[in-house]
Amino acid sequence: MARRLLWRWRRNPLRRRDDVVEAWIVLAMWTVIVVGGALVGTVVGRAVDRDFAAQRADRRPVRAVLLADVPRTTSTGNDVYRALAKVRWTAPDGAVRTGRTLLTPGPKAGATVTVWQDGTGALTTEPAGTGEARAGSVFFGASAAMALAALVHGAAALPRRRLDRRRSERWAAEWELVGPRWDQKTG
Repeated sequence: MARRLLWRWRRNPLRRRDDVVEAWIVLAMWTVIVVGGALVGTVVGRAVDRDFAAQRADRRPVRAVLLADVPRTTSTGNDVYRALAKVRWTAPDGAVRTGRTLLTPGPKAGATVTVWQDGTGALTTEPAGTGEARAGSVFFGASAAMALAALVHGAAALPRRRLDRRRSERWAAEWELVGPRWDQKTG
């Protein structure tokens, strides 16, 4: 197995300098993909996890009063439709605020609903739970690692393409010398 993997470095009279150069390019590419991908994926995943944790720490549920009926939906089926509704709530600084948020249809004006606010008292969305945050962190970390892999693979493809072109040109030149000898009839 190791002999097959390291064939480009073995002593061989048919081994060309371009083969060795390509072998080093491939080795460097895979090293950067594996080591760099793990590093980038870990860093991005942890950053996303910290962002989700900061959202959970900053956002708080608050009771709000519905100022208008939530419009009924015309959709059919099992789709959970949400509509903008005007609500009034008390911010952390004690100020009474009004704004619009998405709610499921049904509640009438005057009903009490739960909305989410950030540290400044502005309406926001509910933060991701720990399971959703972990899944999001893994997704974004893996996506960053795959993006790095694609970038490195694309960057390594350019010199490899040039090496292939050079090998083809050399092969064509050598064939021009050898090819006419093969056209002779034996006999």
